[in-house]
Amino acid sequence: MLNSPDKRLALQAYEAILKLIEDGDARPGDLVTERRLADRLSMSRTPVRDALLMLEGEGLLIRQGSRGLQVKQMRIEEYMDALQIRLLLEPPVARMAAGKVPQAEIDALRAELEALLAAGQGQADRAVVRDLDENLHGGLARAVGNPQLAHIIQTVRRQTQMFDLRAMPERLEDTCREHLKVLAAIEAGDGAAAEAAMAEHLGRVQDSIIKRLTRR
Repeated sequence: MLNSPDKRLALQAYEAILKLIEDGDARPGDLVTERRLADRLSMSRTPVRDALLMLEGEGLLIRQGSRGLQVKQMRIEEYMDALQIRLLLEPPVARMAAGKVPQAEIDALRAELEALLAAGQGQADRAVVRDLDENLHGGLARAVGNPQLAHIIQTVRRQTQMFDLRAMPERLEDTCREHLKVLAAIEAGDGAAAEAAMAEHLGRVQDSIIKRLTRR
């Protein structure tokens, strides 16, 4: 078992490698190695190795025999399966989180969403969009007070994030408005409205993916 300093270093490496994947610096199909990542992150190989094992366990990296680990290429079928799981889990979580998210957190999220809308999709920084999405969806899951449920949702969300707004930049404005609707229901403590708003949001993401695929 990792001691606390080792665990902190492994988590730092994990977050850094995850960011490389989510930002597209490590793209689907790319091979990743301990040595190169350790050099890039200016870390020893041990925490990097532990981080790679965590990412492999979450399904974001897959082992390619003696070649090492590869960033997973998410097939659309897998994406849709993960999104279906989110549709099953996140609307009820939004209902349970209603009235439980601190007002300061709601105000901060609303301000960021409104700033993105004002800037327009051409000015949106992908890292900012990703962090905001994580803070909103992850914040609702954490507000429920069930760490295991929050971890499951986080793992499934990361699988869908590898497609999301990078593949559908036209969804940015709608996503912001849908998130604002969820926040309004959460702030009002209206569980039924929060559940409906989250289901509507994820359903529209699903519809957009299907529409994009059928246009090909």
